[in-house]
Parts: sequence; C-alpha cells; structure tokens
Amino acid sequence: MAPNDSAGTDVTATAASGAGRRKAARYIVPVAVAGVAAATIGLVPALASSGDPELPKISAQQLIEKIAASDTQRLSGTMRISTDLGIPSLGGLAGAFAGGGQDGPDGRGGASADPKDRMTQLASGTHTLRVAADGPDKQRLSILDDAAEYSLIRNGDQVWAYDSKSDTAYHATEDRAGEHAGPRSGKRSAPEGVPTTPKALAEQVLEAAGTTTSVTVDGTAQVAGRDAYRLVIKPKQGGSTIGSATIAVDAENGVPLKFTLLPSAGGKAIVDAGFTKVDFGKPDASLFAFTPPKGTEVTEAGKNDRSDEAGRSDDAKARPGGLGDLIPGAGQLGAGDQGVKETRVIGEGWSAVAEIKVPGAAGLPDKASEAAPPEARQFLDALGDKVSGKFGSGTVFKTRVVNTLMTDDGRIYVGAVTKDKLVEVADNAS
Repeated sequence: MAPNDSAGTDVTATAASGAGRRKAARYIVPVAVAGVAAATIGLVPALASSGDPELPKISAQQLIEKIAASDTQRLSGTMRISTDLGIPSLGGLAGAFAGGGQDGPDGRGGASADPKDRMTQLASGTHTLRVAADGPDKQRLSILDDAAEYSLIRNGDQVWAYDSKSDTAYHATEDRAGEHAGPRSGKRSAPEGVPTTPKALAEQVLEAAGTTTSVTVDGTAQVAGRDAYRLVIKPKQGGSTIGSATIAVDAENGVPLKFTLLPSAGGKAIVDAGFTKVDFGKPDASLFAFTPPKGTEVTEAGKNDRSDEAGRSDDAKARPGGLGDLIPGAGQLGAGDQGVKETRVIGEGWSAVAEIKVPGAAGLPDKASEAAPPEARQFLDALGDKVSGKFGSGTVFKTRVVNTLMTDDGRIYVGAVTKDKLVEVADNAS
C-alpha cells in the first residue's frame, strides 16, 4: 500500500476556499447524516478485490479538491444496496409508511409508480440498482427485484417512472419535475433529499462538515475494478452515533465509488454504498427513451391524486405519513413555525441537538394513544426506552443514527447522538 497523508485535518483547513460556505453548514451535520440514513440508501459492497493498489501519495485537501473538480457526467453501472437503521419491522404498518395500498382484483389496487412513494423502499432491506447518466438532463435508475423492475427515467424535460410488477407508470414534465424528480440541473433524479449514488451521499457529508470533523486519507482500495483512495471522515466530538464515514474516490477522475457510514457503537455499517460495476463511457441512448407498454395505467403529475388526500391542507399533504401520525403531539411539528413554540440548537457539529417545545403537548404516555392500532403501539414500544434525570422523565426513541427524547412535559430533543448524550443535554437545558 502506498503511503498517504493520514494526519488529522480539519475540513476548514483542507478546503479553505470553501470555508465560508461550510461554516454555516457545520451545524447541520446530524441533519445531513439523518437525511442520508433515514430518507435513503446504503450499498453493500459486493466488490471484487485484488489487493490494495499502489498509488501516488495525496493529501486530504488534494483529494477533496479532486472530488470537487470532477466533471464526469457520463457513467453506467450496477450497485447493490442495503441499509441497517436499527428500526424494528413495521409489520402491519408497512403499507401506511410506504404510502401504497394493497393490490386490488386487477393486481394494481393502490399501487403507485410515483417516485415519492417508491424511492423510500431503498431506506431498508437489500436491493440491486442499475444506474446510467449522460449529461445533466439524462439519467436512469432501476431497482431490480427477482421478477420485476422499477425504473425512474429523466430525458430532457420528460420524467417517467415505471413499475413492471403492477404495470403502472408515472409521468411528469419540466414544470412538475421540480417537485417529483429534481431540478433541471440533473443533480437529482429522485425526490428531494434522496441521494441515489455514492457521489450524492459523499457530497451531503462533505458539505455539512466543519471544524468538529477530522479528515484523513487512509490508504487505497479497489472498487468495481477501479483504483481508489480512501477518504476517512470522523467526528472529533464524543457522544455522536456516527463513528466514521469513508469515501472511496476514483484515483483517475475523482468520482466517489463507494460510501460507508459506520456507527460509533460498532457493528455492521449503517450505510455502505458502492458500485459493483461501473463504466465511464457514453451510455446507450435507448436507456433514456421510454414509451409505456400497451395497457399500462399512467398517472400524470398533479392528476389522479389518491382520494385519501382530498380535503387535507397543503401543509398536511406536504408531510408524508409516519411516526408523526402515531406519536401524540408529534403531528404538530409541521412545516414552518406552525405549532412550534420554540426551537433551538444546542451544541454544534456531530453532537448538536435540536430542542423543540410544542405548546399544549402533553408528552408521551406509557403507551401510544389508546386510539392507535395495536401495530402502532407495538412499534413505538419497540423503539422507546424510559429515561429520567434533572429534566424529569420521558422516552427515548432509538435508531442507529438519530435518537429522539420526548419528555413528559412536552419537550423534544433530537440529534445524531447517543441516548446518554440526549439525557445530558436535557439535564443541562433544564
């Protein structure tokens, strides 16, 4: 293995030219990490390795600059995906969280090809993806199942999604693409906040890093047959649920080929994103052409909305169903300042915690509301741990990344920090 710069380096020092932009972002590291882990994907590396390649020495600053300077806009390849957030099985709640319904007599029923509904499936389990891109306006991402395929295709101002299992399709043009398939720049071909490549995952973490972060180059690797450097990002602070993030960067063109997020508690990766095959040549133009098969049920963006959205406010429609619909008081945490009396961030960087006070919140009872279905109560009980301290008492809801303390007097503390850190912050804030 060739020697590399392994000395700890502050991100501010390693990318001085972008220091101003990153200074504000450093306070949202936990938010960015939560977005990466809770809203999207991790890739399991089924990567053939023939040993660590010998590469010229490079510093962390030079490697970050190499990523930033990469202008590769053409690629195609295969990725294998797995995510472990430490969330218990949703069981009977799965349909509600996914936003879909049960198949009807025609085999379609509540099935939807809308990316808002379908891309969230990458937040758990193991999946294989095929991806392709040719410039800023042509991308394709396909999720492969045993006997079916879901594809999201962007070609100019046309966005198509197709689910072969239910034979349903979704179509949007440029005026609606900003809501459903990302801006025209082509940097996204999935709903907002859902990175779908190692590069997108890497950018989220690098953008959010600040002086609380150590960045080093730790050797080399081979990913999908390509020589790469390993950029390792670690919190300098204690108390975070994040142990490290490692980005394997293509030694030739600076494209991130693999992204791995490890928990501070040890064990398997939370997110592990890597290509199994990759080609930087021009993809075949046919990959970006799509015509719905005869008989396909097509939903146009903005039309044929599901009946269960009728009568709901715009704010309610903007928020997907989930824990906010199950935890008493949590539903008040909507967009903007509605329902939120006071919000502040305590600390910074990886150990930052948001404190939220909700007017009229009665805290969380010993079990979920008696009106909640048994599956909801079981799910919340599986997540929650009773805790107490100077702040009083409450319940901590746990994942492997983001933890939330809901006190019995209506305060909420949330961050990518451990349970003990949440209790410590709540005690000091009392």
